[in-house]
Amino acid sequence: QVQLVESGGGLVQAGGSLRLSCAASGSIFSIHVMGWFRQAPGKQRELVAQISSGGTINYVDAVKGRFTISRDNAKNTVYLQMNSLRPGDTAVYYCNAVVATSGGTYNTYWGQGTQVTVSS
Repeated sequence: QVQLVESGGGLVQAGGSLRLSCAASGSIFSIHVMGWFRQAPGKQRELVAQISSGGTINYVDAVKGRFTISRDNAKNTVYLQMNSLRPGDTAVYYCNAVVATSGGTYNTYWGQGTQVTVSS
């Protein structure tokens, strides 16, 4: 089993910044992809950003130029630096990891979620 523990959410005014962290622990052979999703009330969960073990990065258009995802492979930790936050960024943010097993399969894990609230 793999556990993902998130931290760094909170309440911030529009234009402010927050940094989310997510540390993976447990039975990890290797982590293929780590990323962040978010879910606002009444909306579907959406991908925000993801980073592969090789450093390939994808962002949803709404956060390009404002959010930066990074990863420390030695610590199995992914970060999301969020700048110029907007009320529309308010959501529960979930960490996600696609973990390879020694048998060559992949399992997907989720964190418990951390609330980000941006006030206008």
